[in-house]
Amino acid sequence: MKKYFDRELSWLSFNYRVLQEAINPYEPLMERLKFLAIYSANLDEFYKVRVASLKNILKIEKKQGLEPNPYIKKLLKKIKKTVFEQQAEFNHIFNTKILPQLEEENIFLINQKQINEEQKAFLKSFFDNDILPLLKIKEVSETTSVFVKNKGLYLAIDVINKATIEHNYFIVNVPIKKTQRFIKLPNNENKEIIIQLSDVMRLFLPQHFPDYNWVKCYEINLTRDAELYLEEEIAETIQEKISASLYKRKVGAPSRFLYDERMPKELQKILRKNIGLQKGDSIPGGRYHNFNDFFAFPMPNKPDLFYPVFDVLQHPELEKSESYFNAISKKDFILHFPYQNYCYITDFLEEAAEDENVEEISITLYRVAKHSKVCQALIKAAEKGKKVMVFSEVKARFDEELNLHWADKMKEAGVDVHYSFEELKVHSKIFLITRKEGNKKAKYAYFGTGNFNEDTSRIYCDHALLTKNPQLTNELSKVFHFLINRQKETIRFKHLLVAPFNMREQFNKMIDNEISNAKKGLKAQMILKMNSLEDRQMIDKLYEASNAGVKINIIVRGICCLIPGVKDMSKNITVISIIDRYLEHGRIYWFYNGGNEKLFLASADWMKRNLTYRVEVGFPIYDKRLAMEIKKLLSLQLKDSIKARKLNKTQSNPYKKSTAQKRIRAQFDYYEYLKNKAES
Repeated sequence: MKKYFDRELSWLSFNYRVLQEAINPYEPLMERLKFLAIYSANLDEFYKVRVASLKNILKIEKKQGLEPNPYIKKLLKKIKKTVFEQQAEFNHIFNTKILPQLEEENIFLINQKQINEEQKAFLKSFFDNDILPLLKIKEVSETTSVFVKNKGLYLAIDVINKATIEHNYFIVNVPIKKTQRFIKLPNNENKEIIIQLSDVMRLFLPQHFPDYNWVKCYEINLTRDAELYLEEEIAETIQEKISASLYKRKVGAPSRFLYDERMPKELQKILRKNIGLQKGDSIPGGRYHNFNDFFAFPMPNKPDLFYPVFDVLQHPELEKSESYFNAISKKDFILHFPYQNYCYITDFLEEAAEDENVEEISITLYRVAKHSKVCQALIKAAEKGKKVMVFSEVKARFDEELNLHWADKMKEAGVDVHYSFEELKVHSKIFLITRKEGNKKAKYAYFGTGNFNEDTSRIYCDHALLTKNPQLTNELSKVFHFLINRQKETIRFKHLLVAPFNMREQFNKMIDNEISNAKKGLKAQMILKMNSLEDRQMIDKLYEASNAGVKINIIVRGICCLIPGVKDMSKNITVISIIDRYLEHGRIYWFYNGGNEKLFLASADWMKRNLTYRVEVGFPIYDKRLAMEIKKLLSLQLKDSIKARKLNKTQSNPYKKSTAQKRIRAQFDYYEYLKNKAES
């Protein structure tokens, strides 16, 4: 029996859990369509990053004259087979479930052969005025070479030359980014009739090939390598390297080529040669690709086709407080997003910017919103003469450009901006405010599991602690001292868990303590909630704990390389995964500790990169009132009988069975729990 699930195959198993939500007939129809878009967007990123990295290893080995790694070659074949099966199920769901149910709601997604004359006239004007000027038609043959953009959508055209009676081939861009993917058509009935841009082009392109007989066209889509290879750059600073490398992402090596399975083999062969595809890059699909564009599908005004509206909850005490400083001076506060309003964080920073007694603000930024109120508050604070230090992680994948943009704006306002370490990525979610109070300087801290991002706070489940506890604020000062001075001497922490300094060591100590108690015949238990579990040292330690008799419950959203429920290895470990309307993002680590419970929240998952190659911060919840709120969430999630899947030895993702009379849906029930607390 193997000891670990493969990371990549475990990730594909996670993405299948997303696809399960689109399959689920009990979910609202438009939400199921969104889950298809999420599945597609996830898969795009997987190919841009993970598959591209595997292929790069093989490419490097080939350049060095080495034998290609047989494990990677075998893994790539498994990935392709798994994705092929999932894509077939995806297309089946869309064509036989989603489309017919949309039609039952009088929403019709039609093709160019189904339109009437009025609609054709409407589309002709739209095509001539808005689309035709954006088109770039290029011939492809055995002797040509064309560049296909990353995530670009194209039509491959098959025509017959009237003079030579030979097939000729062309490709043309489908300009969805400059126009719209879905076009609503006029009609005289109470219907919503929608056509895709590629079908509009199929309708009118033939007239622009007067010397040819039109045969057919096929939609294609290419995903390119999206990793940034900074070591290849010669720029002096990290921000310069990132800026230079962003262009490489757009022109990176192909990692996946999606094509219409009806495309003739001759055209496939020519496209593979033109684009520079390797064996195994091509994946056949249906008529349409880029399903992540379905996020922009015209949404009907039919509330019953969506999740019920959850009004964002107010925090009963913070809402009434005239000053966040006064409130936090009296007690700690914990916030739970997206259930509670994120405005308390931005409002606190804005109050700090205006407060004449505030002297310093230090913060780490990983992924910020496009119109970031957090960054705006920091700019205001600097303009008001406060000392503002921002550590901007410009290596946050797919957000590098936005982070550089805000970093430049903050520098212009006088903010002291520090950039990424060469060897470490700063993933912690922290800020520290220093305020003059009488003859002393008081410190106020924020510790979070999620990013300082107002946009994602509406859909990501995260937690944030606001505190003035000097045990925590003094140690947080050490973290910022390290970030600014970059001195690698050992820094000791008693309360915080900080990677790469003491986080792994302290987690191991807490697990060892449970093992010791279990061997003494005492109650020993852990509940671990995270996004991903991949670090083999931590997995081995959990196996050791399981064999000692420690009861271990794991709640993991994504990758899980631990194999649960195996005799003499992981018999005492159960793993569940919850996929629902919000993205589970919080990291929570609870240890029974002989009855003197320990509870930590953190920015870190148990992945090697988090515990070894990132600056992460885990923070204890000492206040028993706040600990109860977190433990209530854990309890609901472990009892979830609607959205929880049990991760098993075969990675088949069965829904968790329950004999309880009352069915639990953790996200919905936790919202009600917080709502009742706010109203009581």
